[in-house]
Amino acid sequence: EVAASSMVGIMSMRTWIEPVVAGSQVASAFYDTALLLVVKNYYNQTNSTAPSHVLEDAQQKAVSNFYIIYNLVLGLSPLVSAYGLSKLGDRIHRKIPICFPLLGYLGSKTLLLLLILLGWPVEVMYGAAALNGLTGGFTTLWAGIMALGSLGSSESKRSLRLIIIELVYGLAGFLGSMASGYLFVGFSDRYREGTVLVCCSIACYAFCLLYSIFVLTVPKPAASCPAKAKSAEEVGGQLPEAVVAGSSQPSENSIFTPASPSKLIIILLFVAAILYDLAVVGAMNVLPLFLLREPLSWNAVEIGHGNAAGYVIFITSFLGVLVFSRYMRDITMIMIGVASFSAGILIMAFVQWTFLFYIARAVMLFALIPLPTIRSMLSKHVEGSSYGKVFVLLQLSLVTTGVVTSTVYNKIYQNTLDWYSSFCFILSFLVGCLSLLPLSFVAIKQRSITGSLEILTE
Repeated sequence: EVAASSMVGIMSMRTWIEPVVAGSQVASAFYDTALLLVVKNYYNQTNSTAPSHVLEDAQQKAVSNFYIIYNLVLGLSPLVSAYGLSKLGDRIHRKIPICFPLLGYLGSKTLLLLLILLGWPVEVMYGAAALNGLTGGFTTLWAGIMALGSLGSSESKRSLRLIIIELVYGLAGFLGSMASGYLFVGFSDRYREGTVLVCCSIACYAFCLLYSIFVLTVPKPAASCPAKAKSAEEVGGQLPEAVVAGSSQPSENSIFTPASPSKLIIILLFVAAILYDLAVVGAMNVLPLFLLREPLSWNAVEIGHGNAAGYVIFITSFLGVLVFSRYMRDITMIMIGVASFSAGILIMAFVQWTFLFYIARAVMLFALIPLPTIRSMLSKHVEGSSYGKVFVLLQLSLVTTGVVTSTVYNKIYQNTLDWYSSFCFILSFLVGCLSLLPLSFVAIKQRSITGSLEILTE
């Protein structure tokens, strides 16, 4: 019995996706810092006789233009393969949308290492971004991870399960960001600047790929609660089909009609997620550039610390879900998270000193709650066999919007650099507030459905 129990425990541990999440995020934190500083150094015009502020602005625009093209390639290339890989994951094996992107990550990060060692032009990274995207990229990887996380959790604990995955992601990013600045400048007496950092990134991705292939197993779908299933059957006999399908906690056998409330809720959740992601991505795209210039003018170590501060919200958001989920509905938690981000980014628009930057980050303490909780709500309105497709469609929507947002925000940043470089943060505040509108409609719709169920079950 002891041996059997140990075997079950080992098999259960092998379903953990957290090692892949942690390893890939440490690798990503290393890579992001390395790429930013390599690009910055590439466009460093120290030999020019122009005034320092003119050189700084020219460098900012050059780095910004690089990231416009880089993010376009990185964001649009997964459109070719992401849906197909996720569909294969649903039909053939759940590990396909995890292993393929990790393989692409290995290849693309190796190109950055070769760029540093061989002195290649920085435009090589456009090819690295294309390779990353064509093998699925983060779009497919994260959809696959969310599908595995949802598959092995019950509906009542799914929001907590997905936020735990986000917590691991954040803690790994925090540690990676803290170490990245030191690793970038470290060993520079023996190796080229950034070599050790990129090698560490590649090693982490290699670990994730090997773990996914040889260790990770797909969890069995969590069994539905018997009491809940019985209740759904009883209510289903009294309600029209469309009303049953529209309940906030549908059973797996619910049939959605074209005009069902569930489909309307799904559409509204997609709109809210896209608007919120637009606000976040736009602000976070220009933030690194904002940190490099006056009034902050941060160096590599300070940028690492700043990135690490951004990852603290993964801890505070997890604690928020842990507490809020006992007393609040998912939709209420989402709205709290949106309000938290919007208030924080508004403060960021007026940052002149380092301490104010950290205050703005502290106000964003629940900013991570919206997207994983939206995914949790979506999973409650679709069948388990469609998790991969739904999550990748959401992720593709977010990535496509993010690409456009990145381009627009970078151009706005360039055009407002001279008179008000924080204008993009105010714009994100307004878009964040706008995302509250579809969420309010979801809350009203769910309240009306719940009221109908209570009346008919009395």
